[in-house]
Amino acid sequence: MATVLLIRHGQSSANVAGVLAGWAPDVALTEKGRDQASTLAPVIQAIGPARIVSSPVQRCLETATLLAGALEVQQDDALGECHYGAWTGRPLADLAKDPLWRIIQDAPETPEATFPPSEGYPGESLTQMTARLAAGLSHLDDAVSHDHGTDAVWVLVSHGDPIKALLAAASGAGVAGLQRFHVDPGSVSVIRRHGEGDRSRQLILGSNLNAAALQPLVEGLRRRPPEVDPADAVVGGGAG
Repeated sequence: MATVLLIRHGQSSANVAGVLAGWAPDVALTEKGRDQASTLAPVIQAIGPARIVSSPVQRCLETATLLAGALEVQQDDALGECHYGAWTGRPLADLAKDPLWRIIQDAPETPEATFPPSEGYPGESLTQMTARLAAGLSHLDDAVSHDHGTDAVWVLVSHGDPIKALLAAASGAGVAGLQRFHVDPGSVSVIRRHGEGDRSRQLILGSNLNAAALQPLVEGLRRRPPEVDPADAVVGGGAG
């Protein structure tokens, strides 16, 4: 299948303030966040992505617009931030004292790892978030592969926890492994889906990359030995 670049939005005002933004409106990129996206943009545009799809949340749309070049940015609610419910907009220092914080850290796969809803914001579990993101990724990747071929590269712009969830799912660790991954604002992680049915797998080609590390990785994708079945890993690791 196609290769997807998972890009976390650039630094936001909430990142600087130390609050959990969630789906709160009017959380924009900082000057540093815009610089992060602008630095990454020429690398992304040189790759020539077939599509760029973003979370509908403002900080992601701002990032995607800076990356897109001539491409139209598509929005998909499935790629949106975790629904943090009553935790939305609260300082992280206060949330760290909540007993739920420890569950989120140590047992994210359990039903107890669910954010309580509030009047203004729904809540969801990390398992529900992961299922939403995985279904969205699969649907979009199938569409890109159908329209542009399995060698296509496309861009998904989302948030920290959603991208960690996609990496954990791709690794085979599932939701239980979500907190083993780290993705900085403005970073790129790369997943390639292979095969169909019982032979289907996802390969993590890189995570938490900056612009300098991304370019040679994507160039390496295009040097894959033609005699190797695209559903298989290259034994020995490949030539790079």
